[in-house]
Amino acid sequence: MILLLNGAFGIGKTTVARLLVKRMPRAVLFNPELIGSALQLVRPVDDFQDLPSWRRMTIAGLRATRMVWPNVVVPMAFSNSEYLDEIRRGIERFEPDVAHVCLVAPVDVVHARLRRRGDTDEWPYRRATECCLAHERNEFARHVDAARDPEAIVEELLTA
Repeated sequence: MILLLNGAFGIGKTTVARLLVKRMPRAVLFNPELIGSALQLVRPVDDFQDLPSWRRMTIAGLRATRMVWPNVVVPMAFSNSEYLDEIRRGIERFEPDVAHVCLVAPVDVVHARLRRRGDTDEWPYRRATECCLAHERNEFARHVDAARDPEAIVEELLTA
């Protein structure tokens, strides 16, 4: 199973993903931002998700990871539904069990979390705002309230 754990920058995706991996059998965290960071060194862009190579490499990386691990948790801030659909279609070619949930919270809660973690650059705040607005739309899967304790979120996801 591959779980796409979507949500805005600063909403708590990585925290929730780490807790899930600890509680799920034979699970691993796959961070596609590492691929994006490497690609940014070669071709700087505002958002590496705009690079078709990032989307292809993410799918390939997930395929390789899924060959070794039965459960893969993927924290990622998808706000472009076309990119999310492309990734999902790519995954579904090799893994029929794909789940997508979207952590949601009011933008002021997300901005407060970004401040607490020390973000001072304007970019994550702008992207968090864009994500929060985009994630209100229905195409961003099952919404999960992230304005609460990460353990409560994990409990909800594990029982769902």
